[in-house]
Amino acid sequence: MQPQARPLAPTYQERRWELPPGTVVHHGSAEDAVGTLRGLTITALTGAGVSTDSGIPDYRSPDSPPRAPMTYQQFVADEAFRRHYWARNHVGWQRVHHTEPNAGHRALVALEGRGILHGVITQNVDLLHEDAGSRHVIDLHGRYDRVICLQCGRVTSRTRLAERLDALNPGFVESVLAEGATVTDIETAPDADAVIEQTSHFVPAVCEFCGGMLKPEIVYFGENVPRERVQRAYAMVDDADALLVAGTSLTVMSGLRFVRHAAKAGKPVVIVNRGATRGDPLATLKVDAGTTATLSTLAERL
Repeated sequence: MQPQARPLAPTYQERRWELPPGTVVHHGSAEDAVGTLRGLTITALTGAGVSTDSGIPDYRSPDSPPRAPMTYQQFVADEAFRRHYWARNHVGWQRVHHTEPNAGHRALVALEGRGILHGVITQNVDLLHEDAGSRHVIDLHGRYDRVICLQCGRVTSRTRLAERLDALNPGFVESVLAEGATVTDIETAPDADAVIEQTSHFVPAVCEFCGGMLKPEIVYFGENVPRERVQRAYAMVDDADALLVAGTSLTVMSGLRFVRHAAKAGKPVVIVNRGATRGDPLATLKVDAGTTATLSTLAERL
């Protein structure tokens, strides 16, 4: 029997942010964003919407399917949930591993190369900013390519874990693929959680050093971002004249706090996202458009 999803806290159930009636939002175009940001240094805060054009679906865009990400509490408390997660991740991480940066990622690299962009704070775990060539990146929610033991604290590579899981579950990946399909055909969430159902026979691995519980080095819903990482992100916002937010609904406080911080400091905040975001009332300018095209325009015009 497959584990049934337990109810999540309301914050995590919300797939899209809806602004209260009467909220004032200053909407504009990509050209307006160029005008707002011209002559300023920028820090970028990015979310899953930046990676959708690389083939990784997001959680909350208007066209995204319903998703209920696993919480930290579920992962550590329920062996069936961990088995289910690792089975899906074992397939999904390979798809993320084969994705490539898109023009939006490369636009941020170009801005950084010209000294306009101080760096990127990303809520994504896909490493596409680094793959594109960004040099100053804070992976706010961790990275998909590393695994940590919750008992001894050792960090190992996801590639090493894949070898161990293949040995424990020979033929598993092939068994969940339709005839002629590859891992790139499997629907996968931003945290490399593949949409497959038959996982009850999957054998997860334990830490090869102490036998402890393994977890992706990713900040789950219900888990706190390490304080040192948050402080570095605040400092990156402080070092720039403006904050550019791209591809996130800012539904959770993890990213919203940096928008609030910038707005409180009187810095221009430009938000680029399809659909409403929780930070829209704080934005100097909101561009309701795709991130790839808008970031490319900024790179060309700034």
